[in-house]
Amino acid sequence: MNPSQWPLGLQTFGLLALANVFMTFAWYGHLRHLAGSPWLVAALLSWGIALIEYLLQVPANRIGFAGGYSLAQLKIAQEVITLCVFVPFAVLYMGQPLKWDYLWAGLCLLGAVYFIFRG
Repeated sequence: MNPSQWPLGLQTFGLLALANVFMTFAWYGHLRHLAGSPWLVAALLSWGIALIEYLLQVPANRIGFAGGYSLAQLKIAQEVITLCVFVPFAVLYMGQPLKWDYLWAGLCLLGAVYFIFRG
């Protein structure tokens, strides 16, 4: 099936989720692998990874906005996706402890989703 024939939500939020994986690695992956490298090396490598993120994120937002999602809905959805990607990244990839604060933050975001998407 052609991706342009997929449901609007899958096109929009699927691409945003994939973009967010790249964004998370661009922002934080260098902390694990390039801690001993000059910051400029980390910045340039992160910039290259972020380019892939933008190549996914820009079409996702354009598809969603043209399909009827509001700017606020796209932003709040992005924040939820960010937390859903960040928590496994932090725990599994970066070895950070799993905290209850992630749950509380997620519940706050669910409130934001409710208010932005209810109308």
